[in-house]
Amino acid sequence: MSKKTFTAGEVKQLSANPYVRSVSTKGITYTDEFKQLFITSNQQGKLPRDIFEACGFDVQIIGITRI
Repeated sequence: MSKKTFTAGEVKQLSANPYVRSVSTKGITYTDEFKQLFITSNQQGKLPRDIFEACGFDVQIIGITRI
């Protein structure tokens, strides 16, 4: 688990993403739809970072260790 915590602004930004079920200062819960999309895309050879970016996530906010 990452030690990075999210600011109130980052929580708000992450909450606006349709693939996020919930988010707190300590963690993110993704939707089942995102999880399935991630697994399928990853099995097709796409890199995790590319999948997150394609789904509208700011990888700088999430942090590379969470990806």
